[in-house]
Amino acid sequence: MTIFLSTAELAAELGQPTLRILDATLFLPGTPRDARAEFEAAHIPGAAFLDLDTLADPTDPAPHSLPTDDFMTQRVQALGIDADSRIILYDNSPIRSAARAWWMMRLYGVGDSAAILDGGLPKWLAEGRATESGAVTPAPGTAVARIDRTQVRSKADMLANLESDVAQVLDARGAGRFTGTEAEPRPGMASGHIPGSRNLPYSALFAADNSMKSPEELRALYEEAGIDLNRRVITTCGSGVTAAILLAGLETLGATDVSLYDGSWAEWGFDPATPKATGAA
Repeated sequence: MTIFLSTAELAAELGQPTLRILDATLFLPGTPRDARAEFEAAHIPGAAFLDLDTLADPTDPAPHSLPTDDFMTQRVQALGIDADSRIILYDNSPIRSAARAWWMMRLYGVGDSAAILDGGLPKWLAEGRATESGAVTPAPGTAVARIDRTQVRSKADMLANLESDVAQVLDARGAGRFTGTEAEPRPGMASGHIPGSRNLPYSALFAADNSMKSPEELRALYEEAGIDLNRRVITTCGSGVTAAILLAGLETLGATDVSLYDGSWAEWGFDPATPKATGAA
């Protein structure tokens, strides 16, 4: 299974009838950029705008929480996705948000062959590849979304894991947010991390050209973070977005028992009843 597709490979696939390219750009709160406006200014030929920021459950106070099956079905059909679509996700965001979209496509059973464009739009542009501009309205698709809850972890699961220690917990946030020395971007949220978790900032997984580092380099990073690739791993972050990058990296290395805590620190940090730790460990 291919998780990361090179820019050259995508360029060779452009125009294929089953190809669906989605711009999954998302920014952290307070970032003075407009993902949709940037898409309309320049995007990969044939791409549609996913609007990942709104692909969430509007009734859940936690940001980016997973939507209902019906909501997801409506969105993917509006994007022109069919059951046999070949979905490629990319972004132009510092938080590499395409990984979250890739994870969601698989989670809802509409993108078993989905892949992430390695290097995203920055690498595509740096190579001088073609772009298009303007809004895009795809012809409706027929895909039906059904979530697989076995790949998602809840707050209750994480609390239980504190007692059982069955799974390793790996946090994708920067070291300052993990240790509690840096304030969270969402007002009123506690600082720190889930007790017993390890830290591997998602940014460490990328090379200078925005592509993922080599498998050898990735393996060294996970091992340095204290992760045993043969044991169960749950990834987490601020709101379930960058945690998907760590999950994709783990699967690239052949790890199979991996899942994601969707509520992440946005849920855990806002709950005064959850235990919290600060410092490097």
